Amino acid sequence: MKLARKLTIALVVGILVVMGSYAAFQIRNEVVLAEGDTTRARELAIAILRILTDVWNREGQDRVATLVDITDKALPDVRIRLIDLDGQPPPTLDEAQRATLREGRFVQQVWADADGLEWTYVYGAIMAAGQARPAAFIEARQSRRVAQTFVRMNHTAILLATLAVVLACAAIVMLVQQRLVGRPLVLLREKASRAGAGDFSRPLLLRQRDEIGDLARDLNAMCERLAEGQRRIASETDARLAALEQLRHTDRLATVGQLAAGVAHELGTPLSVVSARAQLLATTELPRPEVVTSARAIVEQGDRMAEIIQQLLDFSRRRPTRPTLGSLQQVVARVIDLLAPVAARARVTLSAETGGTPVLAHVDQGQMLQALSNIVLNGIQAMRDGGHLWVRIGTRRARPPASLGGGPEAEYPCVTIEDEGPGIPRDQLDRVFEPFFTTKASGEGTGLGLPVAKGIVAEHGGWIEVESEVGRGTRFFVLLGPPVGSRTDAMEVAS
Repeated sequence: MKLARKLTIALVVGILVVMGSYAAFQIRNEVVLAEGDTTRARELAIAILRILTDVWNREGQDRVATLVDITDKALPDVRIRLIDLDGQPPPTLDEAQRATLREGRFVQQVWADADGLEWTYVYGAIMAAGQARPAAFIEARQSRRVAQTFVRMNHTAILLATLAVVLACAAIVMLVQQRLVGRPLVLLREKASRAGAGDFSRPLLLRQRDEIGDLARDLNAMCERLAEGQRRIASETDARLAALEQLRHTDRLATVGQLAAGVAHELGTPLSVVSARAQLLATTELPRPEVVTSARAIVEQGDRMAEIIQQLLDFSRRRPTRPTLGSLQQVVARVIDLLAPVAARARVTLSAETGGTPVLAHVDQGQMLQALSNIVLNGIQAMRDGGHLWVRIGTRRARPPASLGGGPEAEYPCVTIEDEGPGIPRDQLDRVFEPFFTTKASGEGTGLGLPVAKGIVAEHGGWIEVESEVGRGTRFFVLLGPPVGSRTDAMEVAS
């Protein structure tokens, strides 16, 4: 309806401009008509004055009075009378005009009576033969009733015509807008709203063969292309996610292979205990208390072996992503337990500095276990001659990178992994997250651990920063969102 109002207002303004121009033209005609009436009244008064002057000179004053009376009664729209400027002058004449009349000149003016009827007054002087001063004065007035009636009717006709045209055009515009513009625009807006919400179904059917119909057909074509693009993107996204998950699973299996030797070493001691206790029970008749003690030792070592194997299976098993609010200390403790055998074989000491206050983050603990394990394992493998690796939990003041949309500088939950390895050259530091890029010897790495870790952290709304100096080790900062103390974090903790 807004468009209809705008069209109606524009049309009304146009009509008013046209009718106003026509009215101005008519007013000019009325002015010409009024000037013509005034000229005719003057000419008539001059003619009557000449006749009366001639009669005055030939037949006298009485004959002029009689003739004035006859003429006044014979012409209904013309009134003629003799006036006395010295006795009772007409109220329409002022002193200057009376002086003009005494000089023998004409005076002309327009006056309206009590009923609003306008009259054209013409005053003149009768000059008797042989006299220097006027012998008498006459007043001739002619009614402008016809001209006034014409002007009034003309104004009324213009006003009525203007109102009729405005009403007719407004009705036509409203009807046309409703049928040809309003309803189609409502349908177009609904279609655009559905498209904006991602619903590209139900094509818009408009039979109009005009610009709106063309717009509807173009909108349908656009929605079809968007729907096809949406299907293609969904298919490519599913394929990408499947490939990414397969890549992560491959990386887990590669890590499991590297952990296998350490797990085998861890299983050796409990298996030796179980074997010795079992042989003792089988070859020796022991008292009841010693049998119970040996049985308990076998059960304890069996539970220990089952726990070690279960940790390895949990690490290698595919599971759907389930982010929950949890403590990063728990994740780091599992990383240390899982990689302790590998670190021991590589003569690397693992130290966890968890701090006294729990650091909470909204993460999938299984995926975060894989990401941190990849970084820690990368540090262990970098120290070929052994060394020390620290895993610290705390917060770090940082600003999110532009790839994550940026944001304000704030304190973020952070896991810092620092090793005493040879460090990474500056020209290679920007490439450590490239898939299949590795600085390790052949057969010691796939080049997927750090890229997979970066992808997992990015899915959790975080990012990884790296600092390294050749000969002085490397530090990885795993930062997770949201900022510490944010409203979202506080609400999650409260719940």
